[in-house]
Amino acid sequence: MKIKILNEAGYEEALLGLGLSYGITSGNAYITSVTLPKMKAIAKKLATEDDGHNKFLESIQVWLDITAPRYFWSQFDTYRIGITKQSESTMHTLLKYPITQEMFESPVPYLQFLEDIRQRMDLPMLKNCLPEGFLQRRIISTNYKVLRHIIQQRETHRLKQWKELCAYLKANLKYYGRLFE
Repeated sequence: MKIKILNEAGYEEALLGLGLSYGITSGNAYITSVTLPKMKAIAKKLATEDDGHNKFLESIQVWLDITAPRYFWSQFDTYRIGITKQSESTMHTLLKYPITQEMFESPVPYLQFLEDIRQRMDLPMLKNCLPEGFLQRRIISTNYKVLRHIIQQRETHRLKQWKELCAYLKANLKYYGRLFE
């Protein structure tokens, strides 16, 4: 599994919007060096509160580049609100390159069988025989609220990919520690 944060954006904008609820940034006011510490404290307090109290987290956008096995992606598809995904299409890419061991999470004993199907250009049969360990790359666009739920729900999951993703996010999201720890 490979994970990379491509970009994060919207932290200060989320604080600006949060400030409206508290009259801190109402009118023409913006976040200043005086109001910033107050806004950070409010954000930290509300970040773990559900029922709409932490809706400002939806304004903090994150783009991820993840390569993971198909069995991971079938579970990841549980998260569909607040997420946009673009993936390597097996329909358009599977026949273009030789089938190699690097394309799978674990060793595949029938690699030559798959390659023979690919060489025959039999896409339906190749897709039918493709193991769940086939690695697929996706670019994910999401937000902190969704990522918080993923971490809460999957951090102790029995699949190592979930544990790896959650640990990576906690260690590498720019604002995670400011909001949740």
